[in-house]
Amino acid sequence: MSLSSISSAADDEIYFDEESIIVSKTDRRGIITYANDVFIHVSGYAEAQLIGQPHNILRHSDMPACVFRLLWDTLEAGREIFAYVLNRSREGRPYWVFAHVTPSFDSSGQIVGYHSSRRVPYPDALPKVKALYAELLRMERAAASRREGIEVSLQFLNRTLEAAGISYGEFVFSLSASTRLGAAA
Repeated sequence: MSLSSISSAADDEIYFDEESIIVSKTDRRGIITYANDVFIHVSGYAEAQLIGQPHNILRHSDMPACVFRLLWDTLEAGREIFAYVLNRSREGRPYWVFAHVTPSFDSSGQIVGYHSSRRVPYPDALPKVKALYAELLRMERAAASRREGIEVSLQFLNRTLEAAGISYGEFVFSLSASTRLGAAA
């Protein structure tokens, strides 16, 4: 990936190449054990600054915590998950990704870590994701405690999915016309 493949808009958001894939691996606790060159470049961190750090070093304050709760619950159950995630570079610049996160297993079937591949998000999905995340974040911030906020927003998300009669995976893939043919559960 060349430096010219990263750009920013007036709001200083980072955009990266459609062909680029951000890859990282973590241990069971979410500590980064591997970061590819794209991850290093887009995040603005040196490899030595990433390896050994918790993956949430990239967490953007405008990302609803309930989405991470759903992500971790799904992974700990041994299942993959797709999610739109707003990250923050070392300089504090935001960047959106469409993440595919999977558990990694040892020869006896035990989870030993996690593997994440992140692509440029589907542009037609982002307005829907941003609206949903703004509502989830509003609920989280209005709650009396962080824990209560996560519970309230996660319940709202689950009720929304139940009312639509779809799983979270189906929901994520339904947001873009580009992905509707290959929906994952």
